[in-house]
Amino acid sequence: MGTLVLNPIAFSIGALQVHWYGLILGSGALAGLLLAIWEGKRFKIPQEFFMDLLLFGVPSAIVGARIYFVAFKWDDYKDNLWDIFKIWNGGIAIYGALIGAIISAVILVRKRGYNFWRIADISAPSLFIGQIIGRWGNFVNQEAYGGETTEAFLRDYLHLPTFIVNQMNIEGVFRHPTFLYESVWNLIGLFLLLILRRRKSLRAGELFCSYFIWYSIGRFFIEALRTDSLAFQGADWLASFINGLWSPMVWLGFEQGYLAPSYGNVRISQLLALLIVVVAVLFIILRRKTIPDLPRYLDPIVSTKASEMDSLAAPMPAQEAKAASEQDNKAISAEEANSHPKPDSTEDKKE
Repeated sequence: MGTLVLNPIAFSIGALQVHWYGLILGSGALAGLLLAIWEGKRFKIPQEFFMDLLLFGVPSAIVGARIYFVAFKWDDYKDNLWDIFKIWNGGIAIYGALIGAIISAVILVRKRGYNFWRIADISAPSLFIGQIIGRWGNFVNQEAYGGETTEAFLRDYLHLPTFIVNQMNIEGVFRHPTFLYESVWNLIGLFLLLILRRRKSLRAGELFCSYFIWYSIGRFFIEALRTDSLAFQGADWLASFINGLWSPMVWLGFEQGYLAPSYGNVRISQLLALLIVVVAVLFIILRRKTIPDLPRYLDPIVSTKASEMDSLAAPMPAQEAKAASEQDNKAISAEEANSHPKPDSTEDKKE
């Protein structure tokens, strides 16, 4: 942590300190919720469903992100277990957050009777807007930054405002604002998804896959600029292959952030990003070829749970209603007959 230009603590209530990091993440989640609710209205999905999705999704994402990060940095936490819970100091992995959120969403969506891919498509732009805003929490904390650069590169080449340039001066060395690169990349991705989801040819699940494709492409190139990447010691050919794919960034004037050889030579997020892009593209292609009647994004969304409730509450057809009415009349006639006493046959004979 270098010399902070911005105070990471927004305000204090007694001994309780409220950090900008948490407020920014919360703002991103709220903005994503509002965007999902707005789109959900087109499909007549109640806003309470998306609120529940956020209510369960955010804690699951935080837990998943922290578990993912701590698992790869276990040596830093095994002797200080309490530090595992200090998420306000940073140290969460976005892919872990996505895993946690998706697991939570699958459970809730199925419980409510919706198709997961339909809800995932609606939520995809919300994931982008949450990341666009949330990355600025890294900016305030001076974390997730890139390798060394120069003030001239930031001011004159990238034309960044002074408040960003000053905050990127960490311990007397200017660093690449990778938080900003990712935020801008995701902003472009958000606009692309908003345009793509209006296309009539778009099938269910493909907007969600498009989110992963676009985000992972950007993450592959941005991750190599960072100096805090999770990494492992992989085969030399794999490291060379990844570095070769990244080489166009050199033409743009960027250099990879330092990664200690003893720590590893393959950045986990880069490798995972490549795998996600390949899997997502194959998923879209194979799904279209093997499932001819895939629903489209613009098709109505119906909850099977709602259908069951509607069928129970729906009026019976005319024939069924008539038959039920006749049975009721017979039952009433039988009850009335039983209510009158029968004449005593013995007395009749005596008379």
